[in-house]
Amino acid sequence: MSTTPKKNQSTNTSTAALEHERLTALINSMADAVIAVDELQKVVIYNGAALNILDVNKGLNGKRIRALLHLLDKNNQVIDVEQLIDRTRTQFTTRDVRLKYPNGETINLYLSIAPVHLGYAIRGQRGHVILMRDITREKSLEEERDEFISVVSHELRTPIAIAEGNISNAQFSVDRASNVPDSVSTSLKAAYDQIIFLSGMINDLATLSRAERGKLTTEIEAINAHDVLQDLKQAYQRQAEEKGLKLTIKADPHLELLRSSKLYVKEILQNFVTNAIKYTQAGSIEISAHKKTGGVRFDVTDTGIGISKTDKQKVFDKFFRSEDYRTRQSSGTGLGLYVTMKLARLIHAEVDLQSEVNEGSTFSVYFPNLD
Repeated sequence: MSTTPKKNQSTNTSTAALEHERLTALINSMADAVIAVDELQKVVIYNGAALNILDVNKGLNGKRIRALLHLLDKNNQVIDVEQLIDRTRTQFTTRDVRLKYPNGETINLYLSIAPVHLGYAIRGQRGHVILMRDITREKSLEEERDEFISVVSHELRTPIAIAEGNISNAQFSVDRASNVPDSVSTSLKAAYDQIIFLSGMINDLATLSRAERGKLTTEIEAINAHDVLQDLKQAYQRQAEEKGLKLTIKADPHLELLRSSKLYVKEILQNFVTNAIKYTQAGSIEISAHKKTGGVRFDVTDTGIGISKTDKQKVFDKFFRSEDYRTRQSSGTGLGLYVTMKLARLIHAEVDLQSEVNEGSTFSVYFPNLD
């Protein structure tokens, strides 16, 4: 009688046990809490950090994940953990959940869930790996920062508005007066331009603060895309002409009314247009609208300096400013496109960027109809 199958089985078992030991040693070396669950959502692997973050001192193997993880969302609503895991087909991450302990205390969590094969063997089980990190202190610092930004942006509005008004009055008086040195007019114009820049920065900070704190509200209404294009052209025609740029609009004749937030649609497009004007030294800018199933797509195309492949990955990040010297020639906070993306996500819009250095850029945004 042959004993080869038994030897192979024994070898496979030993290999699987060795790999399991290696995996356990690996995850135990991690500072983040790691829990792996099988298809029945029972714990099969965990590390010491998981015991710490769950505040337990007993083994977790074989326990259902729903008995261990009691999660709340940012609205303090209970999250069905098993349902969340079942729906995870690709890696899911969030920083907006809290872990609730039996005594009622909570901590803020970074949570990552990813589907995996549990084991190295061919017949390795399918399951999910859950990674957790206590970010309570980080969240507290973020809230303090957001509160500071909110207060500063609110308090600066009045003095900036007063300064803008007074400088405007001074410019008007100088224009009407005679024998006023050109240097006075130049200085007043420079001061006015900086006040306008500060005003824009404060508006960006105020919008950022509301977005970060979840204070933005959405009012849905019918929007005529043709009117949006005309409004944009009227608002930015002079600014484009001052730089010698040709500003044009183009509309699909089959456009239908769009149901979305008119305020946010306009703000998103305004940010794209102002950026196009700022970073285009010669040529043209075209704003177009096209019919798309379930909504409308707008494109803002320029013949500007373009964006490198590296910068395209970061252009929507908070406070990002390209190292391109041509970008540095223009003032900016690095908040405009970050806020734009925040607003886009709020109304479920999809943003796309096509650009090549020295070939110009096209910012596209699809606005779906909202109920």
